[in-house]
Amino acid sequence: MTTARDNWDLPISEDQLARLTRDMEAAHRESLPAMRAGAADLADDVRGASGRRAEPVDGPRDPGRRRFLVGAGGLAAATALAACSGSGKHGSSATKGGAPSGSAGAAKGRYTGDLKVVALAVALENQAVGAYQAALKAAKAGTLGTVPPAVATFVTTAMEQHADHAKAWNSVLTGAGKPAITGVPLSNQPATLAALGKARSVGDVANLALQLEDQAAQTYLFATYSVSAEAGIATAATIAPVEAMHAAILNFVLGKYPVPDDFLPSDKAADPALLTI
Repeated sequence: MTTARDNWDLPISEDQLARLTRDMEAAHRESLPAMRAGAADLADDVRGASGRRAEPVDGPRDPGRRRFLVGAGGLAAATALAACSGSGKHGSSATKGGAPSGSAGAAKGRYTGDLKVVALAVALENQAVGAYQAALKAAKAGTLGTVPPAVATFVTTAMEQHADHAKAWNSVLTGAGKPAITGVPLSNQPATLAALGKARSVGDVANLALQLEDQAAQTYLFATYSVSAEAGIATAATIAPVEAMHAAILNFVLGKYPVPDDFLPSDKAADPALLTI
């Protein structure tokens, strides 16, 4: 039987991590009104355009000005986090991580056009929520060894924020007359669950979570230049910097200084083809 590694050390102080988590929560709370308003407007836009055939979304395209705008938001978030930290090392790491599977019984192809991107966003948020839930369960069971209290607080806070994001995107689906997504209808979910099941330390879980956070932030960048509704662009742009903050903090947890990119990249963005509904 594989045992937890009790000798994993948090590379930054718990006080530093607690401060970063509070900053992350403040940024999230500040974004909520705009996020909810954008989601409501997007649902209205989709209902109004229901008679028009939406352009299919097949993958990332050249982002142009929208890439710059969201990249600047991610840069600001990461820079603010770097200013709060007293230590860290440059680097990045990612492996697959995940959560529970399943969805609200939708037939394949039910979500098209902008709603396909919205459905992808919900699935990714649910995946992150499930991953953090599984991490907390493993920590309680002792599978991950000693878990610093500040790490548990970060995990709980990030999980709640992902749940808020999923709720906002689901409101778009239901507002447009489509079923909400309650599970993780993604083809990479089995691999995600398998990787999470192998985690035996806080560092292992942090690496898995970083993969999910990078994927979510970059998928929102993809959304800003792939959806047609301005409200959808605004909603994605509001959430992306918060997801980038999650990733930046996880880099600190892993002892890697999150030097911000000039532009938020999109090479790790999830492809809508991952959706199984």
